[in-house]
Amino acid sequence: MKFHLHSSFRLVVLSALFVGVLGLHGRADAQMDHSRPMAAVKQKDVCQGSGLDCAIAATPSLSPDGKLLLAWTASGVVSVGQSFDLGKTLISTVKIAEHGKSLDTGSDARPQIVADKQGNVFLAYAFFKDSNWNAQINTARSTDGGNTFGAPASLVRDGSSQRFPSALIRPDDSIFISWIDKRLVAAAKQGGVKRLGGSIAYSFSNDGGKTFQLEQFSNESSCECCRIGGALDMNHQPVIVYRAIFPGGIRDQASQVISVKGAEPIRRVADDEWKTDACPHHGPSIAVSGSGKLHVAWYTQGSKRSGVFYANSSNQGLSYSQPARIGAEGANVSRPYLLALGQQVWLVWKEFDGAYSLVYMKQSADDGKTWSAPQMISKTNGYSDHPLLINQGATVFLSWLTRNDGYQLIKLGQQQ
Repeated sequence: MKFHLHSSFRLVVLSALFVGVLGLHGRADAQMDHSRPMAAVKQKDVCQGSGLDCAIAATPSLSPDGKLLLAWTASGVVSVGQSFDLGKTLISTVKIAEHGKSLDTGSDARPQIVADKQGNVFLAYAFFKDSNWNAQINTARSTDGGNTFGAPASLVRDGSSQRFPSALIRPDDSIFISWIDKRLVAAAKQGGVKRLGGSIAYSFSNDGGKTFQLEQFSNESSCECCRIGGALDMNHQPVIVYRAIFPGGIRDQASQVISVKGAEPIRRVADDEWKTDACPHHGPSIAVSGSGKLHVAWYTQGSKRSGVFYANSSNQGLSYSQPARIGAEGANVSRPYLLALGQQVWLVWKEFDGAYSLVYMKQSADDGKTWSAPQMISKTNGYSDHPLLINQGATVFLSWLTRNDGYQLIKLGQQQ
């Protein structure tokens, strides 16, 4: 598959088509419709095919040798492609699995892909296994750098529901994975007790994803349909952020450090006071800078504040700065994403102006104390995925999948 380059590292996929279906339709057996994927965006045509030009979500990973690995979902198929020139040419596409309408394509669902220094590639995704929207997380492995993959297999043996995997790879090549788990909800239901939400579960692998340790819970009460944000701290410990359920049915953001001893205390990011039994399908993002400061961005419709916000913590989440609004008040802002290198922090987000979806960026050179003015990086007038940030060494890129303007890999800057 050949592509042409627009400006610095901008990759435009040929044969762009109209927007496809974002999610599945149907009834959720769990509370109200929380587990149901977001409604589809209706367009005149639906993109047919499993290629990148029809993809709903695309997740990049740069392997230690600089190769770009791209995992995407399209028309019920999970695929992985490779690029040896930072996206100028995408080659060696492998179809991992075909699930048809059962594949989880909700607005917060995306495949996860990481690679280690030995050429092992680990992939995780979710699909719905019944009409009640109970999901299963499958994993697949490659031992040859992504050229071939083994058959997908379930991440856990539990038969309830697992969704929204989030994977990180550590410098020692061990893999950390977290997800939304509903076994406690299922057990309560069997006992005649109604239990809301889900739980945050996690595990580690020391053999490239071939086997995982017995899964643990970090929080037994979380929102069931918002993705988890994750990053590594200075000690290479995973730090996660997610929408927790606090007493009184408040669904606000929480962060946790996962240390060698297990999950550390749950830390509330902000007192948004969002009391709801619904779910926005809109998870948070986290980055950890060289000083150990946690940088978090999230969406809320709380009684104290409403919109998309940013805050940071210099004490591993014990306390957070006052939330700062992202984007102009009244603007249609969504999908913030963060990346930190040293003392520099990059923040991107989406805005919709009524005709176009636009990606904006701002940067901080002093660990989040001050920020540059927002800069518009790219825009499209059709369907688009979340903007993501990725780095190759000191160089930072925006990864953005769009239907009408293709997949874009845009160089944003460099660590100074």
